[in-house]
Amino acid sequence: MSLFNHRTLVVHAACKDLESFVLSVPERFERGEGIVIHKGRNELRKITYGGRSFVVKSFHRPNLINRFVYGVFRPSKAKRSYEHAQLFLEAGVGTPRPVGYLNIRKGLLFDRSYYVTYASECPYTYEALFKQKFDYEDDVIRAVARTTAILHEHGYAHKDYGRGNILFGKTSEGIKIEIVDLNRLSVGKLDLRAGCKNLERLPATPHMHRVFADEYARLRGFDAEECYKLLVAFRSTQPGKIDGLY
Repeated sequence: MSLFNHRTLVVHAACKDLESFVLSVPERFERGEGIVIHKGRNELRKITYGGRSFVVKSFHRPNLINRFVYGVFRPSKAKRSYEHAQLFLEAGVGTPRPVGYLNIRKGLLFDRSYYVTYASECPYTYEALFKQKFDYEDDVIRAVARTTAILHEHGYAHKDYGRGNILFGKTSEGIKIEIVDLNRLSVGKLDLRAGCKNLERLPATPHMHRVFADEYARLRGFDAEECYKLLVAFRSTQPGKIDGLY
């Protein structure tokens, strides 16, 4: 690969048989292969390869200045997603199993990056709690609270902790939670206030906030009532919030 069309491939040690697949991802996107899960600034596709299902995130091409910054100084969003997934799994927090990432650079200018994971087996996003009835809703909220407490105890704050980035499903072993969209993560000590602030983008009814506060505060050794009040206060500042609901 020449300097003017350079590709950086990183694949997990357990996924070496998928190197050729990850390398082929740009061409597969150009052909429109797979099922589009989301298409905006970035694009997510579910692609089947070798009888297995994968999700590939294609990050948009940055502006000219950032193409130079990412090309020389900063790690790509795909690389950060992959490395943050490793941190989450090491901490005991679920996320779709990472396969690897691919960076494409043209000269000194960054072009595109792709992050590849196995497809999640969790059928719902947190947003589904507001669109259909789950008789185990409280169990889901408690599981999200436990996952969040683990992240915060490790000093990890997901910077886009919203309704579309928390996946869940019910299994014979209980509620399974997986966190996605991992490229934006801050690391540092999180006290009660900072922890609740991190949840301001996550919608919740008053009852959901109560359940969450009880579990989160219990696990982190905080006062549940203070936690509840902070959750409500921070959430109330968000644009588009529906008063009395979430």
